[in-house]
Amino acid sequence: MAEATAPSLIPVAIEDEMRQAYLDYSMSVIVGRALPDVRDGLKPVHRRILYAMFEQGMLHNRRYSKCAGTVGEVLKKYHPHGDASVYDALVRLAQEWNLRALLVDGQGNFGSIDGDSAAAYRYTESRLTRLAEAMLADIDKETVDFVANFDDSTTEPSVLPTRFPNLLVNGSAGIAVGMATNVPPHNLGETIQSCIHLIDHPDAPLRDLLDPKLGGTLPGGIQGPDLPTGGIIMGVAPIRALYETGRGILRMRAKVEIETDKKTGRDTIVVTEVPYQVNKARAIQTIAEMVKEKKLEGISDLRDESSREGIRAVVETKRDAVTGVVLNNLYQHSALFQDTFGATLLAIDRGQPRTLGVKPLLERFIAHRRDVVTRRTRYDLRKAREREHILLGYKIALDHIDEIIAVIKASANREIASTQLQTLYALSEIQAKAILEMQLQRLTGLEKQKIVDELAEVQKLITRLEAILSSEELLLGVIKDELREVQRDFSDARRTEIVGEASDLSDEDLIADEDMVVTVSHAGYVKRNPVSLYRAQKRGGKGKTGAMTSDDDFIEQIFVASTHAYLLLFTNKGRVFWLKVHELPQAGRAARGKAIINLVPLGAEEKLAALLTVKELPKKLAAEGEEAEGEEAAAEAETPAPGDAEQTAGARDEARAAAEDAIAVSKGPYIVFVTRNGLIKRTALSAFSRPRPSGLKALSIEENDSLVSVMHARGNEDVVIGTADGMAIRFEQKEVRAMGRTAYGVKGITLEDGDHVVGAELVHSGSTLLTVTENGYGKRTTIDEYRRTHRGGKGIIDIKTTERNGKVVAMLQVTDAEEVMIITNKGMIIRTRVAEVSLIGRNTQGVRLIDLRQEGEKVVGATRAPEEREADAAAEVAAEQAAAGHEDDDGSPPDGSEDV
Repeated sequence: MAEATAPSLIPVAIEDEMRQAYLDYSMSVIVGRALPDVRDGLKPVHRRILYAMFEQGMLHNRRYSKCAGTVGEVLKKYHPHGDASVYDALVRLAQEWNLRALLVDGQGNFGSIDGDSAAAYRYTESRLTRLAEAMLADIDKETVDFVANFDDSTTEPSVLPTRFPNLLVNGSAGIAVGMATNVPPHNLGETIQSCIHLIDHPDAPLRDLLDPKLGGTLPGGIQGPDLPTGGIIMGVAPIRALYETGRGILRMRAKVEIETDKKTGRDTIVVTEVPYQVNKARAIQTIAEMVKEKKLEGISDLRDESSREGIRAVVETKRDAVTGVVLNNLYQHSALFQDTFGATLLAIDRGQPRTLGVKPLLERFIAHRRDVVTRRTRYDLRKAREREHILLGYKIALDHIDEIIAVIKASANREIASTQLQTLYALSEIQAKAILEMQLQRLTGLEKQKIVDELAEVQKLITRLEAILSSEELLLGVIKDELREVQRDFSDARRTEIVGEASDLSDEDLIADEDMVVTVSHAGYVKRNPVSLYRAQKRGGKGKTGAMTSDDDFIEQIFVASTHAYLLLFTNKGRVFWLKVHELPQAGRAARGKAIINLVPLGAEEKLAALLTVKELPKKLAAEGEEAEGEEAAAEAETPAPGDAEQTAGARDEARAAAEDAIAVSKGPYIVFVTRNGLIKRTALSAFSRPRPSGLKALSIEENDSLVSVMHARGNEDVVIGTADGMAIRFEQKEVRAMGRTAYGVKGITLEDGDHVVGAELVHSGSTLLTVTENGYGKRTTIDEYRRTHRGGKGIIDIKTTERNGKVVAMLQVTDAEEVMIITNKGMIIRTRVAEVSLIGRNTQGVRLIDLRQEGEKVVGATRAPEEREADAAAEVAAEQAAAGHEDDDGSPPDGSEDV
């Protein structure tokens, strides 16, 4: 206990000591190692390296010097840490993929963008660049404060007098304690342009410092980060946020070119510029691993063809791959193609770490330059006045040269001569000393004139320097002139392109936009398959397996839609759901698919009645739909308590009527509904653009009725309705007024007993109608043979429903360029070209479209399909190779399709 209280020992709680020690360590790391100074943009180690090289005379016009010597000098005088850290810092200053404006000119192996290490410092050599010398210019003119080094053996600058805003130009990255900085590099010319404008307009807002491409008003100003590796930055908004707040996340993308081989037709994705700070070799290796693990598809080869001429990373796609989808997947999963940069503009400002926006950063630099130029001017003025003082003494001596020589000769020693001169000619001690040291050659007439001329020049310089110190405007003018000089000598073209707005890639961006055959079974199973899986056959062919069905199930609906299209699913209960085609399960051609109830929440005894595909829903329509939905949702609020029902019923009915009227008067396009019992309704598409997860009421349907057809009306097309008994009616669409979602509709056709509607089309002149019967027969007739009547009539005969034909199952509007897919209740599908079906009259029996060979087999549906052209030939080759057990040319397995 006595020892603990001795004068040399201070008792301290361990937690207090640890807290204080850690704070001291934290501040040492923050201020003295990890973070750059806001004025010169350098960390202490980089500043010491540059100053040591400058002191050693390693200038841009001198010979290279071994890096080992530089590292040793820095360690010896300024930086008492590991040699590896000093050398790594030196190497970074010479790497063109890390710094936008190089400060060290390296000779030898200084590493690579692939992460290769630099050679040992005994092999490499370096010297300062001209731009680095601009950072050190005037350092010998008392422009900055010098502090003692770690052992008080010498001094070092606390900051460099840099002539350009290095923190923004070259950026900085460092992890301190509890904080980190990550400043992206910028273009030197743009940064200086904004800096000059801020000097002239100190109250200018941020937008006045930015180029118009970034939403600013200053042409040639800052356009955004300009990264050493080039590439693309996606989005202006994150850059503006970074410049305003000092924090932001930038999305960087590689610069990509698509090259197509004219012989094979295959595309090659070529990367010529990569995101900043991405290890190219490691990123390419990661892509190869993802291809091997089948996380990335559609890639057949991957190689790095980079050389001294530049970066060239090559990704070859498979023959059947969609290049855009492959590229989007690479953007999503590979840092070589897309990466993020978490920017933080954090630096040491007046001894404290601060996060600053771009304008405050430039203001700190300008204040630093004002201080540097002021101190330099004072230094130059002092030196000029000292020189003027000596020159005035020379002038007096030359004016009295004979007398002065006599005085000197008569003096016994130097001190007496100096005293005599000061006394006789009113000279200072400095002047007298200079006269005594003056060489005899200065006594010539020519030298005398030089002294007079020099005196005049020095006096002019003094006048100018005094004016600078007394005028803020002149002082700032000097700063601007020096900035322009650096801009003229060192600025170069911008490397990084700023493009569009940043957005996350959706699932749809990663999915090929291709046509799909969507089938829906009677039992409610749905699936999709590529159109190319079903190749075209001649009229009357036997078809190809389209789906595996059970004895009590059969294909009921079939249509073709893009994977990116919207699906509006209408049920027999009058509700509508919203899906994307790519959200449907893709199964094999003979697979059953997935129950619709697993995709949308269908109620008891509710089944899918019709589907409508819409390529896109315009934002305007979506907004209208949302507004109408809100109005109707209010009208469809929960039923009030019995005691309140009478009071609120009238208001609820009025709200519903107002909502439906708003939808009805909405501008087109419209959706046209036709039911099995012949009712028709027309409602604006905007009413269905934003269905609720639980479904949205689309129309009211009576118990003994069901939805048969849903059509997307884009103009003033006529409506044609066909029935199972072979009747058809045509009338103008405008005869059906626009109605709200909950309306029943009006009569479209009057049906005979036992008859029902099988299809409806919105027709236009020049096309034809294809009618298909359940026994596999059909016909094609021009629209003009169906005369226009009025809504609600019985119609005219379309096709004879004889015992040979059976009942009508489908009526389609087609053109010669299209193809038709016909499906039976046994799961057989045939694809035939419309042009192969002859044009015949309206009241006829038609020709055979599909050969029904199985007992009880009936046609249950038909739909249009796009023409396959070259894709059809490719499908034929794949089928033949699958039958022969061969693989495709690109090594991918065959699709396994076979004829039935």
